[in-house]
Amino acid sequence: MLGETSSLGSVRTEQIKRIARELIRRFPDKFSDNFENNKRAVDTLIKGATTKVRNQIAGYITHAFVNIQTAPSSNENVEEGEVESK
Repeated sequence: MLGETSSLGSVRTEQIKRIARELIRRFPDKFSDNFENNKRAVDTLIKGATTKVRNQIAGYITHAFVNIQTAPSSNENVEEGEVESK
């Protein structure tokens, strides 16, 4: 059981999430849904981070941006609700 790989996603520590959210809050224009670009941006913004930590932060940021883009906007839901109520 120890050597087996799991199909579940990786768990990120709260520290990784906190740093990623802070970077997104402070520098929203430096990030996108592109992992490679996010990796370079994290590398320039956080000096001294290990490669693993940098990649985890960039991955979390990429994941957050993909979720933002695929989430339905609240305007679409309001318009659909108005049509149904008429």
